[in-house]
Amino acid sequence: MIGPWVEKYRPQSLDDIVGQTQIINRLEKYVNEESMPNLMFTGPAGVGKTTTALSLAKAVLGDYWKQNFLELNASDARGIDTVRNNIKNFCRLKPVGAPFRIIFLDEVDNMTKDAQHALRREMEMYTKTASFILSCNYSSKIIDPIQSRCAIFRFAPLKGEDINKRLEYIASSEGFEFDEEAIKTIVYFAEGDMRKSVNMLQSAASEGEVISENAVYDVVSKARPEDINNLVTKALTGDFMGARNILRETMVLHGTSGEDMINQIYQEVSRRVMDDKMEGKVYMDLIEGIADTDFRIREGANPRIQLEALLAKFL
Repeated sequence: MIGPWVEKYRPQSLDDIVGQTQIINRLEKYVNEESMPNLMFTGPAGVGKTTTALSLAKAVLGDYWKQNFLELNASDARGIDTVRNNIKNFCRLKPVGAPFRIIFLDEVDNMTKDAQHALRREMEMYTKTASFILSCNYSSKIIDPIQSRCAIFRFAPLKGEDINKRLEYIASSEGFEFDEEAIKTIVYFAEGDMRKSVNMLQSAASEGEVISENAVYDVVSKARPEDINNLVTKALTGDFMGARNILRETMVLHGTSGEDMINQIYQEVSRRVMDDKMEGKVYMDLIEGIADTDFRIREGANPRIQLEALLAKFL
């Protein structure tokens, strides 16, 4: 169990990437044609944007991919100097043993507006020698001139069954036995984020020979779905003290944070309205209260007091 499993089991080719089938099919056409436009990968964290960019670069550039590939994280190098120095110097050189060079900029939404305008200029000037792959969580933070110069690929959160298969494969490869419920619990809390799910799996595996459901809950420090279900039911049926006791037990004994509690309450209420177990009007009233509580907690208010006030609104 040396090193993070996230890196050990990171896919090395486009064929190995989990989910995102439509995107991979379109990217494979670029590999076959040995040419590609500037690309923008956008979507939530942990869904394969960086892995896809690295796999695509290896497939397009072949054996000489390291000499013709530049990776920069825009969180560290977010200023205009990075664009003027690093990127310009790299683009000026002719590709070695490859059709063109590739510059991969991760987290471009953290770049300053000035740096983005400078980047747009580089993208115009070096179209014959280099292609850009830009990765971001929020495409709305990227200036329009850059967006119009890229083919945009929107990565969706991964499906539960895809994460499930991958986790079972990793656990088996590492020689661990696992409970089906443990894997399902990880998938539930990962919310489509493969990186988060693999990290949870490795943390749970450090507790013993078998990856159990209890080990997963010890690692994630979140409330069990059945506890949240009971909490919401008691609050809606008028048992405030019963709901308050579940809240206290979850936050104090299990160490669940206020932000996680509010997210889980939101998920439970949303699930009920989707399963037709709650009227739309009731849902609308509850969502307003959940939103206010979420805002106050994030602004620094006491989570316990705010959540108890929310339960009082549920009554």
